[in-house]
Amino acid sequence: MPIWKRPIDLAQLNSGAPNAITHLGIEFTELGDDFLRGRVPVDDRTKQPYGLLHGGVSVVLAETLGSVGAVYSSPEGWRAVGLDINANHLRAATHGWVTGTARPIHIGKTTQVWQIDMANEAGELTCVSRLTMAMLAPRG
Repeated sequence: MPIWKRPIDLAQLNSGAPNAITHLGIEFTELGDDFLRGRVPVDDRTKQPYGLLHGGVSVVLAETLGSVGAVYSSPEGWRAVGLDINANHLRAATHGWVTGTARPIHIGKTTQVWQIDMANEAGELTCVSRLTMAMLAPRG
């Protein structure tokens, strides 16, 4: 059974105004009943000075996927804001794309917790992240 409570589609997610997501080249690539997938290029915009994907960029990808997942899995009018995020960097990425898959661990009324696993093009884990979102009721 799908977790999505609002209409969601890839074209809509990829058509945003210029922001950090578009600047870094992040793309939403797949939607499932209980997951959201996106990727970031490993290029001059996203590498640190030693030629590796910047760890902060992995965190941006994780927070992007988890935040979008939280918004679309909550009722209309609710907002989601990041409360806590951690990331364990497991393997360097030096080229290609890193793809993240976000799945909810907990969808509650006041908080949501998302697991985001990121992998290189060979399918090897590069980073695992856990994101806690605070869910804010509509103002009224």
